[in-house]
Amino acid sequence: MKLAVVGATGLVGQEILKVLEERSFPFDELYLVASAKSVGQKIKFKGKEYAIIGMEEAVKLAPDVAIFSAGGSTSLEWAPKFAAVGTVVIDNSSAWRMDPSKKLVVPEINGTVIGHEDLIIANPNCSTIQMVLALAPLHKKYRIKRIVVSTYQSVTGTGKDAVQQMMDERKGVEGPKVYPHNIDMNILPHIDSFLENGYTKEEMKMVNETRKILNDDTIGVTSTTVRVPAIGGHSEAVNVEFYEDFNLSEVRSILSITPGVIVQDDPKNNIYPMPINAHGRDEVFVGRLRRDESQPNTLNLWIVADNLRKGAATNAVQIAEFMLENSLVANA
Repeated sequence: MKLAVVGATGLVGQEILKVLEERSFPFDELYLVASAKSVGQKIKFKGKEYAIIGMEEAVKLAPDVAIFSAGGSTSLEWAPKFAAVGTVVIDNSSAWRMDPSKKLVVPEINGTVIGHEDLIIANPNCSTIQMVLALAPLHKKYRIKRIVVSTYQSVTGTGKDAVQQMMDERKGVEGPKVYPHNIDMNILPHIDSFLENGYTKEEMKMVNETRKILNDDTIGVTSTTVRVPAIGGHSEAVNVEFYEDFNLSEVRSILSITPGVIVQDDPKNNIYPMPINAHGRDEVFVGRLRRDESQPNTLNLWIVADNLRKGAATNAVQIAEFMLENSLVANA
C-alpha cells in the first residue's frame, strides 16, 4: 500500500506519524507531503529519512490512502485531485464534514457507513469526537434529548504558533500572536470566527457534527467553546438530558465497557480526568458522573481527551485501519 501524509510538518501531521509508528500501520511506500516552502525538508520516520514532496508530485504518485491535515482550503483544492486518481482521502479539516455526500466518521460509532465508493472521508472536529464517543452508547440506551456543552480547549488545537505565543507570554518575551488577546493566564471564549447567530464556527461544528455522527437531527445541542492556556488535551463539561431515565451505576457500567473510553470517577480520592494525564493517550476519559438535580433524566459528566490524538491523528488512522480490515482499500 502507498500511504501519503499531507501536512506532515504540522502539529497534527507529526502526531499522525507517531500514531502510524505506534500502531504499526502497514504500508509499502510512504510519501510525506507539505506546502511548497517545506519541499525538500527531511523528516525521520522509523529510522529512515524522507524528503518532503509537494502536492502535484504526490497526486502523480497516486497513493492508495492520503491522510490530510493541511487546512480547509488545501483540502477543498487538493482532496478531489487525489480522489480523481483513486486515492482514499481521510481529511482532518472542516472542509467536507457537513457535505451530505461525504461520511463523517468515528470508527467505533459509525465506521460501517463507509463504502467502496467513498474516496473522501471526513474526520470530525476534535471536541466533537471525544464527546460523541462517550455519549453514543448512552444515546443508544436512553436516547438523548438535549446536550449542553462547554469546552476548555488546549492551545495545541490552534497549532504550533499558538503554543509558541503562550510560551512567549509565559517567559515575558514579545513575539507573534495568533490570538486577539493574551492566552497565558487568560481564557478566551472565542474559537474560530463568530457567526451572525452569535455563536462561533467551532460551536456550530459541535452542534451539526454531533447530529450527523449520531444520525439523529432531533437532538438539541448548544455549545460554548473556550480556549484555555493548557497543553495536553481538551476538556468538556457536558449536561445531557435523556428521554429515558437512567441509573448512575448502569451509566458507569456502559461507559466502562465502551471501546476507547476510560472511566476515572473517584472524586473522593481526587481521581477525575485531566488533560495532563490524557496527553499522549488515545483514549477518551470520562468522570464527574452525577445526576443533574435540577431536572429529570439529566446527567452531568466531564470528558477529556488529547485533541491531537483521538481528536485528530488517532481517529484518522483508525479510519484507515477500519477500511483495511474491511477490504475498503488496498492492503500492503
